[in-house]
Amino acid sequence: MLLVEAWQFIVDHPDRFFSALLTHVELSVAALFFAIAIAVPLGVWVSGKRRAAITAITAANIGRTLPSLAVLALVMPVLGTGFAPSLFALTLLALPPILINTYTAVRQVDPDVIDAARGMGMTNGEIVRKIELPMAAPVVFAGIRTAAVQVVSGAVLAAYIGGGGLGDFITAGIAMMALPQLLVGAIPATILSIGADRLFGWLQKALTPAGMRAP
Repeated sequence: MLLVEAWQFIVDHPDRFFSALLTHVELSVAALFFAIAIAVPLGVWVSGKRRAAITAITAANIGRTLPSLAVLALVMPVLGTGFAPSLFALTLLALPPILINTYTAVRQVDPDVIDAARGMGMTNGEIVRKIELPMAAPVVFAGIRTAAVQVVSGAVLAAYIGGGGLGDFITAGIAMMALPQLLVGAIPATILSIGADRLFGWLQKALTPAGMRAP
């Protein structure tokens, strides 16, 4: 019965639903994009610098302990409310797992392989692109996969600081004790989270070099 009423709400308010869904997807994709663009190069860079690595990994581990809502609440007094502050907060939320996994993966690359590459005349940039990143890809994508699920689910909380998205239906449903409206936000958000996990799981497998795949 509740599912029927939730579906009827979508039928009655399609523009409102699809606008919230689009905002939720845009917010999640943008936050994940910025997090990857920051965390992967940073993880590669600090892997060869001990002091910088300690600082970055410590900060990332602290970031992992912060609840999603706490991150959003900390951002609000500084940046205000709306899409941009929500994007900034979700990007911060996605950074730790990607950074830690990238650092760990690059550090685990066999030093003998790198020495052999240098002996063949490869530059540092070529070693990163052709040796370290391909060999680190499975672990890096595991971090991206974790971050993607966290961001998609955390984007629901963006409604509390005016970020929009599917969380608007959840907060309104809770405020008005309207369970069908709550489900209009909760069910699609859950499906998006599962879809993100499956998508990046497939990408993790597809982009892992054939010689490194589990039999």
